[in-house]
Amino acid sequence: MFDYSARPDLLKDRVILVTGAGRGIGAAAAKTYAAHGATVLLLGKTEANLTQVYDEIEAAGHPQPAVIPFNLETALPHQYDELAAMIETEFGHLDGLLHNASIIGPRTPIEQLSGENFMRVMHVNVNAMFMLTSTLLPLLKLSQDASVVFTSSSVGRKGRAYWGAYGVSKFATEGLMQTLADEVDTVAPVRSNSINPGATRTSMRAQAYPGENPLNNPTPEEIMPVYLYLMGPDSTGINGQAFNAQ
Repeated sequence: MFDYSARPDLLKDRVILVTGAGRGIGAAAAKTYAAHGATVLLLGKTEANLTQVYDEIEAAGHPQPAVIPFNLETALPHQYDELAAMIETEFGHLDGLLHNASIIGPRTPIEQLSGENFMRVMHVNVNAMFMLTSTLLPLLKLSQDASVVFTSSSVGRKGRAYWGAYGVSKFATEGLMQTLADEVDTVAPVRSNSINPGATRTSMRAQAYPGENPLNNPTPEEIMPVYLYLMGPDSTGINGQAFNAQ
């Protein structure tokens, strides 16, 4: 496990947007960031799930989060602009962006993977992530110390059979992370890095490995040290790096 111990007020006064914040790793990250002082913007497509995370953060007495229902699969360009405008009006800037939302799609040989399924996975995992990044970058540049964290995978660092669309989308994720890192290096107070969560006890993992005993994998809460490290000031100057949570 990534070795890092965060002080309680690590993220005090920071505004951090988390995609896919309704469940799994996204929900754990949102609650963890809030527990360390951040105002968390909970973005996802299922409002009921986001509201549950909101209620848990409120009940714990952490800074009041914001619920942002937003469907990355169907969102149009003007909706990204409206999202950025809303964040600027309400919060003035953005200190962190965790790209956590993604879909797995069918795990099948490339020969049997339909174009429709391939394009759907690429749209959610790559196109939408690009749109969010490019649209929110001006707000991140208004921060004194901003961090963009991309969620990768071991299959986005070395290709593996039958991971088709998902694997390709995670290679693209690493590419976007590196490209952004090189662009902001020394010219903006923004850093860009990726995390491979590894095998984690989530519904996506269960979907990918139905025969596996989930109790053998750590919970999302247990892999949070690297998520805290990359969002806080202790990782200032760390840019363009690919991290493993485990």
